[in-house]
Amino acid sequence: MVPSGGRRNCGAARVLQGEGLIPTTLVPAMKLSIKAELVYSFVEATQIIANIEASHTSDQMVLSESLDIHPPTNLLSDKTPYGDRSLRASLSGEVTIRYQAEVENNLRHLLPQAGRQLLWSDLPNDVLPFLLPSRFCPSDKFMRFAQREFGAAGDGVARVMAILEWIHRNVDYVSGISNAETTAERTFVDRAGVCRDFTHLGITLARALGIPARAVSAYALELNPPDFHAIFEVYLENGWWLIDPTRLAPIEGIVRIGSGRDASDIAFLTSDKRCQVLRQTIEVSKA
Repeated sequence: MVPSGGRRNCGAARVLQGEGLIPTTLVPAMKLSIKAELVYSFVEATQIIANIEASHTSDQMVLSESLDIHPPTNLLSDKTPYGDRSLRASLSGEVTIRYQAEVENNLRHLLPQAGRQLLWSDLPNDVLPFLLPSRFCPSDKFMRFAQREFGAAGDGVARVMAILEWIHRNVDYVSGISNAETTAERTFVDRAGVCRDFTHLGITLARALGIPARAVSAYALELNPPDFHAIFEVYLENGWWLIDPTRLAPIEGIVRIGSGRDASDIAFLTSDKRCQVLRQTIEVSKA
């Protein structure tokens, strides 16, 4: 985030691909060290789901990691077919969660200059949910606007790049103007927000064009100040392509945590009762 009223000076669009099959430019691999410490206060026994562990995917390898919760408690670990991991537990009182990892980003591919947007009938079944409107991404309300603004841009890649350029030209990165309930519709009106809002708007516009898109939580090198980062992916050709609509993090410095329809699926902590954040520290550096 940035101080209230501040605007980030963003560079060129940042896009990368995890599992697509189109010939692309490779980005050199990088080893990253991650340290995260979250301190919460729970007034009573509270059920939580935490998404803080680096994902197991084809373009990043977890070389080592450790997870410590104090005071100790029983944990249940889950893993999705995409390699995303989450933790479930019941917590009370003041709790400290520490996660450390060394991750190597295997060779990644830059989005090519051309790439097809598939017909819905040609999409894999597990991709279909990411065509639909969701809580923070009301894409059905943006179909006319998206078709008018981006429909004639060209193929799938050209349409996505047109969306990114529109966001860059029309939306300011400003902290304090949005909150946890802000939707893409509100961001479209305010024309300002943080990474979460940029991501929701990008997802919404892509889905409005019939392009599958999903939210991704991540650790990011060179993010200032350090924090959890929100980006998104689009499905073109035969794979998911990762995109940072804020243009704030280097491609080789992204470490995926989780993915889902929108922020409601990728929050780093979800609880069934109110809790208070006492302290949060994120560090990402070259290993």
